[in-house]
Amino acid sequence: MGKARLILWDFVFSFMWVWAGALVKLFVGKVLGMGHDPRGEIIKGALSIMYMFFFAFLGKVTKGGTYNPLTVLASAVSGDFNQFLFTVGARIPAQVIGSIVGVRHIIDTFPEVGLGPRLSVDIHRGALTEGLLTFVIVIISLGLARNIPGSFFMKTWISSVSKLTLHILGSDLTGGCMNPAAVMGWAYARGDHITKEHIIVYWLAPMEATVLAVWTFRLVVKPLTEEKDKLKAKSE
Repeated sequence: MGKARLILWDFVFSFMWVWAGALVKLFVGKVLGMGHDPRGEIIKGALSIMYMFFFAFLGKVTKGGTYNPLTVLASAVSGDFNQFLFTVGARIPAQVIGSIVGVRHIIDTFPEVGLGPRLSVDIHRGALTEGLLTFVIVIISLGLARNIPGSFFMKTWISSVSKLTLHILGSDLTGGCMNPAAVMGWAYARGDHITKEHIIVYWLAPMEATVLAVWTFRLVVKPLTEEKDKLKAKSE
């Protein structure tokens, strides 16, 4: 029952996530009329951090529900094989379907919203960009989970600001997405979801970067932790 509930929450959160981004874009561009104004970018950034806090709170309340395949993949790589199968076979598909359904409803309701992020550089630079952005945010997330385990506000604040910064850095190249499910929703609406560019840049690169980040974190942090424990034992 707990697993079925997680799958449902993943679907719902993915649906809500693509709506949140689209509504912020519409609010700033259409309602406030600041689509190309620097002040509009500041407002979009502030609203983005606010809804990232909201989704982090929902994830805590639902005990693990999330909208991003990379989040659950990082946990699955660190867990056992059954958890990995459950993540890849059920949770990630639920997030993808939620994003596709969400984008379809957005386009039907607000056709002027556009068709989401697009690759504006060649496939190799795009894959490198998404991979690097993903690697950095996964390392930050793992570090926060280890070093600030109990502080919801501080962890969410650092994570949200980091995601927004990385998104801005990559926005002109790939959209700075770091979320394969959300990109899949927009790509499916455009009909280019099975192209080589989409699969390599928005799926393979960030997933490989996630696995690499988890392994790198293990290799670097575990030896440091063991060394600290040895020094502490000697001092006592």
